[in-house]
Amino acid sequence: MTTLVINVFLMALLVLIAAMVLRSGRLYAVIVMSGAYSLTSAAVFVNLDAVDVAFTEAAVGAGISTVLFLAAMAYVPAEEKASNNRNFVAAVICLAAGALLMAAVIDLPAFGDPSAPVQTHVVQRYLTESGSDLHIPNVVTTILASYRGFDTLGETIVVFTAGLGVLMLLAGFTRTNRLRTTRASAANNATGEEGGS
Repeated sequence: MTTLVINVFLMALLVLIAAMVLRSGRLYAVIVMSGAYSLTSAAVFVNLDAVDVAFTEAAVGAGISTVLFLAAMAYVPAEEKASNNRNFVAAVICLAAGALLMAAVIDLPAFGDPSAPVQTHVVQRYLTESGSDLHIPNVVTTILASYRGFDTLGETIVVFTAGLGVLMLLAGFTRTNRLRTTRASAANNATGEEGGS
């Protein structure tokens, strides 16, 4: 019962944050609320006993992405431009996709159901092959490094690329900064030549 209450509270908080992001026109507030959304999602994953996914969500969603957005905000206006365009087609597509996802969730087996296909086929294979075939004592390490090796490699590449992007923005290696530097040096040279003549 307690788990259900926590899940309902966290999902309600996610909906509230998403509504606030949609309503806000200030980019700084949107970035902060997006970080809060990622942290709340990480809490949902922890409550579902998916701590590895929660760690990735907290590190990438709330950590690196927030820093990247804050650094990018230095090059854009502080507020979003008002738009008179109401795209109803996009709203219909989003509602239809949401309805399909809800229908798919209803068809899933109950959480923790011991007779679910994942419990009767895949889990048993992982538990028996982890020590005997792969000689790795930790089953989680076996799944992440062997069975899901390409997936883990892809996640690592995404985190590495995001980190490089943050470092480049913070270091100022952007086209806008180079143009600013070039224009400033050209203006200084022009001023120096006028003073010399």
